[in-house]
Amino acid sequence: MNEKRRSSDSLAIPENCHPKIRQIAAYWNSKHPDAGVLPGRQHLDPIDIPQLLPNVWLIDVSRDPYRFRFRLIGTAIVEYAGEDNTGKWFDETLPDFDPTVFIDVVETQEPSWRRSPSRMRPYKEYRELERVRLPLARDGKTVDMILSLTVFFDKEGNEIKKG
Repeated sequence: MNEKRRSSDSLAIPENCHPKIRQIAAYWNSKHPDAGVLPGRQHLDPIDIPQLLPNVWLIDVSRDPYRFRFRLIGTAIVEYAGEDNTGKWFDETLPDFDPTVFIDVVETQEPSWRRSPSRMRPYKEYRELERVRLPLARDGKTVDMILSLTVFFDKEGNEIKKG
């Protein structure tokens, strides 16, 4: 599993990551209201990133205990999943859901990047996924949402463009 993380002020991702990952990371970095303060949902405007929206999803964070809910799901994500889970809890829709990466993003307030084989839908044409998860905090400190972007790859390593 390839994974890199870094502080919220300068997301470290591999130079060879997908351009969409670089674009969403640059957009997120540009939205920090002050040094050391996380951007919140109120700082984002979908009109700024229309080309990325099919691959974007927003995740609500609930605490005590941690739970995660699909707030917004891009069309490419819906197509991959085969259903629209907007408004549903991860643990109710994904029986094998492991919240570890999400909890880590929340607690460390740091982004997470990963490229790995698809485990949830291995029977689909998607063979590999590349994801970035970026913490958002309405108050600048307490992560209450995660901005994520996923790129799907076929068995030859080419991006599958749908949605």
